[in-house]
Order: sequence, then C-alpha cells, then structure tokens
Amino acid sequence: MAQDIIPIELGLPQGDLVTLWAPRWREDGEEWEAFLGDEEDLYAFPDAAHLAAFVRTAEQHDLIDHPAWHAVPALNVPELIPDDDHSYDLVGVPELVAEDRDAWTIAELAEIVGIVRSLADVCELDEVHEVLDACEGFSLLEQGKLPFTGREGDLLWDDLSKAVSEKWDIVLDAIDVLVTVPDVDAALLEQTAEELAAFHEESAEAEAAAADDDDLDTVEEADSAEPDDDDVDDDAPVGFWAEVGIDPIKIITSGQEYYTLRCFYEDDKPVFLGSDGEIDVFTSPKALVRRLADGKDLVSTDIAGMSTWEEVLAKATAGELEIDVDSDNTYVLTGIDDDIAEGVEAIDPTQLELAVELLTDTAEWAGDETVGAELSSSETLGWLVSFVLRPDPTRLAPSAPFDAEQGTWRKLVSSFEDRLNVG
Repeated sequence: MAQDIIPIELGLPQGDLVTLWAPRWREDGEEWEAFLGDEEDLYAFPDAAHLAAFVRTAEQHDLIDHPAWHAVPALNVPELIPDDDHSYDLVGVPELVAEDRDAWTIAELAEIVGIVRSLADVCELDEVHEVLDACEGFSLLEQGKLPFTGREGDLLWDDLSKAVSEKWDIVLDAIDVLVTVPDVDAALLEQTAEELAAFHEESAEAEAAAADDDDLDTVEEADSAEPDDDDVDDDAPVGFWAEVGIDPIKIITSGQEYYTLRCFYEDDKPVFLGSDGEIDVFTSPKALVRRLADGKDLVSTDIAGMSTWEEVLAKATAGELEIDVDSDNTYVLTGIDDDIAEGVEAIDPTQLELAVELLTDTAEWAGDETVGAELSSSETLGWLVSFVLRPDPTRLAPSAPFDAEQGTWRKLVSSFEDRLNVG
C-alpha cells in the first residue's frame, strides 16, 4: 500500500527548511520509510517555491521510486506548503520543555520526537538514538500527560528536561549536518516564486475580507441588540444533566444501540460509567435508568467519584430520571470502515470526528496508547483522518488503495467494542 508523501518543515539551527517525508509504507512485502534526499544528504529548501522547482525537474533522489511519486511533480506550490501538523521546531525543544507540562506541550513534543526518530532511522543516526533511548520519558510522550503525573511523573519529566538541556545539541548537530540545499533552475524558480507570492496575496486578501465581514456582523448585531427584560431569565434551567456535569451518550455499533454515561473532570479527563477499562452499557434508556435506580454496587465505578453522582442515583431511585442524549453525544460507528475503503470523499467528517472522539476518550480513560499511536498523523490511518477532519487545499490528498487504513480502523473499533460490558 502506498502511503502519502508529505511536505514537512524542520526548524533547524540553519533555519526553517521545507522537505518531503514518506512515512512507512509496504512494498513487495517490505516496510520502507524515506525523506527527500540522496544517499547521505537530506534535501531541504528555504520555502515551497524552491521545493517545487526541484521536484518538477529532479531525476535522482531517494523518493523517485516511491509508489506515489508520480503525483508530486504535478503539485502546485501551495500544495507543497507544510501544514501546522507537519511543522517541527527542533530548535525550540528546550523552550518547549521549559513551558507548563500540559497536554498541548506534551503532544507537540511527541510529534517532534517522532519525526526525529524517523530521521534517525532513515539516516542511521546512532547518536540520536542514543540520546532518545537513554531517557524513558521520550518513549512515553505519545501516551499524553498521564505518564508525567504524580511523583513518578515528575521524576520522568525532570529526567527528560535534563536530557534536553545536556544532549539536545547532539540531536540538532547530527541532523543539521545532513542538510543539503540543492541548486534549482533559475527560470523555473522565478515561476514557482510567483505562484507562491500569488497564493500569499490571495490568502491575505481572503483574511482581510473575512475580518471586514466579522466587523460588519459585530456592528449589525450591536445595532440590532435590544434587550427585553421580559425575555431575560438568568435563572433559566439548563437541564439536569448539564447541572450535574454528566452526559448520557448513545453508541451505535453494527449490532446494537447502547446507552451509558460519561463525564469530564481533572483537567478534562474523560471518565465513563464502568471500571478497569470496561464501559457499562445498556440496550435502552430504561435499562440504564433501572440500573441506576438499583445502583448501590455502582460505587466501585470510576464515575462514582463525581461529587454530583448521588444526585443522579437519587433522581433515578425516585423515578424522575430521564435519559436525554444530545446529538453531539451520539456516536455512530457503523459504515465508517466501508467509507474509508472508498476514499476521503465518501467519509462523513462529522460522523468520523465523533467516532474518533469516542475512541480516543475511551483509550485515554483506559490507559490504552494504541488508539493515539494509530491516529498519529505519522501513521497511515492518522494521516487520512487528519486530512478529512482538517481539510486544507494545500495538502496532498491520501492515495488509494485504503485497505491498510480500513483494517486498522476495524481493529480499533473491535477493541473498543470488546470494552463494552452489556448490562
């Protein structure tokens, strides 16, 4: 299966440079990964115009035999501009580690370390592997914030910070010395530079127009806003479930509809009705209410830690509890695998986004790192999902066939379904 060739930006000591990366793909029974380069040289360019000028004429480099290379020379310049998900500021890692240890910092650091590992693998940089393998924290970044919480997490982060402070220059120097900026045809570069300038000009005009529209809307809203005291009710109820901070959710699988509960607490950490990574689900709202009404043994479930949990049980016992599921909490898992096999145009972004939310929330709650790893943008399924959920006309579209992506998605859904404990 041919994986895509992705424009990426690397923040290196010599500056921000653009190149191409082909994540792992299988061909003739073997697994490959490559960057744009030749032998020991990593080709990189100051901008997408230089990259476009090179790929339109180059005849010798490490990506020339990639199954998807034929599509790259035909790309326009904006399509070769790396998106935010594929911009890796290697130079900024020490500053990143010095910031607050939140989910965003850890996720960004995980992406950078991931691309560094790929560079080390492809370019055989043993010294880089030695730095990363000497500190356990580097290998735990993809699990998110959880490994870095508590006393042991503090120690892990301190070790990682120390490794960055003392040895990150080794990583930067090893990669920086590989970089070669090839010469490109001057006439062709003039053409691609004009394409890039036109794109930036159009983007700036579009942003300015959008800003003007927003300002106009704000003025119109302010002019038309006439508060009516009769219409204002600060004490209007927001609903029982919103008051207690717990959401009823509905899950539709290939064989059944299920109902359960989920909430978020402790820095938006998802928690489900259940324990030990298994979700207690019910085939109807009434069955869920009956279980809650007889809920003395539910004290062992993770969600029972919510301060408002007793209110839910009391209302269920009194026969006053209703299960109202919002559309944003309805997760339809059926049909996505078939849509993936057809390609990105067949996939409903809203359905996919909700399904991904359910799988990732469940995995985070259960401490399962598999979902996060497979949905990483460096993996085939993760790249496809990213393309569907964050469309960008400048990105290179995933290429068929999608058998591997479909198979991986089915495994993730199957693992999720195995967590459902039907009551």
